[in-house]
Amino acid sequence: MISKRVLSLNPYVPGEQPKDRPYIKINANENPYPPSKKVFAAIKKYLKKNKKSLARYPDPESHALKEAIAKMLNETRGFLSATEMSPQLEIKPEMIFCGNGSDEVLSFVYYAFFDSEHPLIVPEYTYSFYPVYASYYDIELKKIPLKEDFHLDTKKMLEFAQNNAVSGMIFANPNAPTSLALSTDEIRSMLLVYPKEKVFVVDEAYVDFSDETALSLLSEFQNLVIIRTFSKSFSFAGMRLGYAVANPNLIEALTRVKNSFNHFPVDCITQEAGIASCENVGYYKETAMRIKNTRQFCVEKMRELGWFCFSSKTNFILAKKEGYAGKDLYEKIKSKGFLVRHFASPLVQDYVRITVGSEKEMAVFLELIKDF
Repeated sequence: MISKRVLSLNPYVPGEQPKDRPYIKINANENPYPPSKKVFAAIKKYLKKNKKSLARYPDPESHALKEAIAKMLNETRGFLSATEMSPQLEIKPEMIFCGNGSDEVLSFVYYAFFDSEHPLIVPEYTYSFYPVYASYYDIELKKIPLKEDFHLDTKKMLEFAQNNAVSGMIFANPNAPTSLALSTDEIRSMLLVYPKEKVFVVDEAYVDFSDETALSLLSEFQNLVIIRTFSKSFSFAGMRLGYAVANPNLIEALTRVKNSFNHFPVDCITQEAGIASCENVGYYKETAMRIKNTRQFCVEKMRELGWFCFSSKTNFILAKKEGYAGKDLYEKIKSKGFLVRHFASPLVQDYVRITVGSEKEMAVFLELIKDF
């Protein structure tokens, strides 16, 4: 009764959800702070003013939301941690595609731009949903091992792209679960020699906790697609909103795919909440900075306690402790009331991924690991 293609799928495994007891969750890269109060006020106002809204279909193209996102990106120079030295942007609404979380946007990207005739280039260790979608759409993956220091081996990625017919390239920047990032200059150098007729996808889910964005490259490279999410820095993990930024021709292709699958991916409440978030971006700048400061404090304290921690550009820390297997670390931390993430993949099996929680949560966490 079940098709062969379903039986061959290896589904994505999300972060563990508490079941047997209440835990402090620092395992799913969620934001420890709630959305802006103005978001809740906007939702309440919208529902009061539009009492039949839940009985009506939402705007299928999310026009107002796209305008709000474009305006927010231009005002912030592309990410929450930007400075006055960051390049100014000219993002237009027609360069935005909105979806029901960035995972859905990624699914549409796979369908629109990657084919099953040629391999898709990915780092060997990156967001674990990429191989899931490759299996779903029957796309061969060419996995390029990371360097010894866990950075992307961009030279080998490009060598394969130049010497073989490829379907495209995709990677997260900053990368997961390593927490490390390429600079914009490094990405530009890749694009200069990468095949112009193939789409080049940069997943910037964690960019608001980093130092740079590739958005400034969109005016120069017509084959660049950047994926973003509201789940991390905008505290929307439970709401589901993601978007892509690209050349209007590529956005039109994504829209064509969307309208062949689900004409109404972003519901009316999420659209209103997204608009309110973009209009109150100052709040999210503050929370992103709090998370970055807490992250740095934790890395320094953990290193003092003998832990190895990568210099993270995300809202999580990849760390290990000499003398412990990663699974044992995970179990011991869990026994003390905290959930962290452990991956069985050989490269990172001795590590745990620790989401940066609130200042209070991380202070308790640092106390509990003192005896490790």
